[in-house]
Amino acid sequence: MQKRLAHKILLKEFKNDPGLVAGADVAYSRNSGTLFAAILIFKFPMMKLVELSSARGKAEFPYIPGLLSFREIPVLLEAAERAFLQPDIIICDGQGIAHPRRLGLASHLGLLLDLPSVGCAKSRLVGEYGELGEEVGSTSKIVYKGKPVGAVVRTRKKVKPVFVSPGYKVDLKGAIRVVLDAGRGYRIPEPVRQAHLTVNRLRKEEEA
Repeated sequence: MQKRLAHKILLKEFKNDPGLVAGADVAYSRNSGTLFAAILIFKFPMMKLVELSSARGKAEFPYIPGLLSFREIPVLLEAAERAFLQPDIIICDGQGIAHPRRLGLASHLGLLLDLPSVGCAKSRLVGEYGELGEEVGSTSKIVYKGKPVGAVVRTRKKVKPVFVSPGYKVDLKGAIRVVLDAGRGYRIPEPVRQAHLTVNRLRKEEEA
């Protein structure tokens, strides 16, 4: 299924500054197996939170590396359906096309929502990259099977980089630009950082 869906992934130049940028993340309850998803939408470029939608549900798909989107997509789609606003682009805590079958969470979600999407992960899943500069904004392309699939990006000086890849309806240059512009001095882009804080708060509330 991933190979079939990957043929539908459209990557194109993302030139305009987005008016609304969303961040998406999912957390798991260790006690109940419940998934918690949150999508936070921010007014760009001032990064003012304008909407927060969340959802929870039972994990119906097992934890299998490389297939995590099948586990997380249902609850993320439910959170997206509850949102009144539609963002111009969504940044996911996960991979875009930097994936063994070019269909990470960001690509899968962007395709289903028909929305430009970017993957911004904390670790590499596939590919090789060269030496990365220490300055903010330094990048090094991630190459997998001879093709560029993403970039390692330094979002904060002397802090571990993030792994950025196009998800859907965005190119690598545009994906990097959006991640850096949404950084706000943190390693993780502010929309994703706030989505992460939100899902962990929801998880802790239930576990308590």
